[in-house]
Amino acid sequence: MKPSHFNSCIYVQSETRNYSKIDSGSARTFKGDAPEDFVTCSCHFKITILLDPRRINHTESSTMTLFHFGNCFSLAYFPYFITYKCSGLSEYNAFWRCVQAGATYLFVQLCKMLFLATFFPTWEGAAGVYDFVGEFMKATVDLADLLGLHLVMSRNAGKGEYKIMVAAMGWATAELIMSRCIPLWVGARGIEFDWKYIQMSFDSNISLVHYIAMAAVVWMFTRYDLPKSFRLPVTILLGLCVYKGFLMELFVHVFLLGSWTALLVKAVLTGAISLCSLFLFVTLVHSN
Repeated sequence: MKPSHFNSCIYVQSETRNYSKIDSGSARTFKGDAPEDFVTCSCHFKITILLDPRRINHTESSTMTLFHFGNCFSLAYFPYFITYKCSGLSEYNAFWRCVQAGATYLFVQLCKMLFLATFFPTWEGAAGVYDFVGEFMKATVDLADLLGLHLVMSRNAGKGEYKIMVAAMGWATAELIMSRCIPLWVGARGIEFDWKYIQMSFDSNISLVHYIAMAAVVWMFTRYDLPKSFRLPVTILLGLCVYKGFLMELFVHVFLLGSWTALLVKAVLTGAISLCSLFLFVTLVHSN
């Protein structure tokens, strides 16, 4: 019998219960019982493969980290793909429109970074003290996102639903790639398991819903035929969309929320804003 080549030692048992160790072409006979468990082969031979436990653990760890990365990646990116396909954007060949919206997102974020670095220096107060005024002013800079979304929608011709989905998909996808792609690729493939990457994937889905609602509110706010009764609720929703991140940081600091609790609160707040935006949007469209 000619055994295959393995990096480990191979023991061959014949009917005489003599064991030959085959290692790099050399053979040695052992008397007595087999050193390890056996895997039954053809004829009357049995083969035992002595594997290095460290090599087994390394292989299992690599496989598990690969599965963990695949789960996080699917949870983060597949909802965007499903939204793009099911919203009808693929039927309008709106891919490059979404790419242009993503490029606008990058330009707006660059302008925001330059503005923050110039006018809002790093907080140098005592450790553990929350800079309420400074964080509020930094959150106010997010008004640039509203201007960017309005610019994207004004450059696209079509129905309101089409404009909203193109702007929201491009904006949210660009944020997903720029802020979560590298952390998932580097961190989720690590040896140690950490729940924060699962939370990051859930947070990307919340961001998608958030930007769809924000784009809808911006579209309603910029309409010239918006009824006066809609002005106040739409303005309140705009404020909530802009300062939602600031409110979340404030809640976490005041109530000492854990990571999962903070994610749940963020999901509930985003869902409430989205439902209100949907109600106003449907009412406005049907009234016209």
